[in-house]
Amino acid sequence: MMDNRFATALVIACVLSLISTIYMAASIGTDFWYEYHTLSPAENVSEAGRSIWEEFVSEEADEKTYTDALFRCNGTVGLWRRCITVPKNSHWYSPPETDMTTNCISFSLSDQFMEKYIEPGNHNSGTDLNRTYLWRLQFLLPFVSLGLMCFGALIGLCACACRSLYPAIATGVLHFLAGLCTLGLVGCYVAGIELLHKKLPLPDDKTCSGAARCVLPPATFVS
Repeated sequence: MMDNRFATALVIACVLSLISTIYMAASIGTDFWYEYHTLSPAENVSEAGRSIWEEFVSEEADEKTYTDALFRCNGTVGLWRRCITVPKNSHWYSPPETDMTTNCISFSLSDQFMEKYIEPGNHNSGTDLNRTYLWRLQFLLPFVSLGLMCFGALIGLCACACRSLYPAIATGVLHFLAGLCTLGLVGCYVAGIELLHKKLPLPDDKTCSGAARCVLPPATFVS
């Protein structure tokens, strides 16, 4: 048995656990884990003959093809989708316009498990094992982390119903493990992006930023 103070603390912990699970699910679903910036995306699109979008969404688009499009068109990339900024009216007979829209395409399951090559886009260069397994881990770890958090929240609710404090220890352990998985996810993502940029360096007039990923581990550990 436990007194009201412990019961109140346990209820608060369960509520925070549920909020953290929802927050993390929303965070890992965003497309803005990494952003590329250029001063004149419209000009770059025009120079490319307005075919970037067709190449970007093609099933045959390899890593180099869509990465070049991200560089040129103020692209963003998350765990599940990649997006670029293109003119709303991209017909060949239309004059250049400054009215832009962001279009996205999801990574397919085969994309998530595809091999990464030592030279991106060159299938004959051999498999880059480091980038291949980093990419696969960043796809799998969110599911492991969310599963641990949901299971921990369920145990916490059972602890409230049973009026016992001991299951709360299991909730804490599960959330700690979920936090480690989230840190691993962020580490895999950052390492994969940095290794890609070594293979395909950013052009001089491009900048990049990645901030959304930084809020995941603190939120998980706090809850």
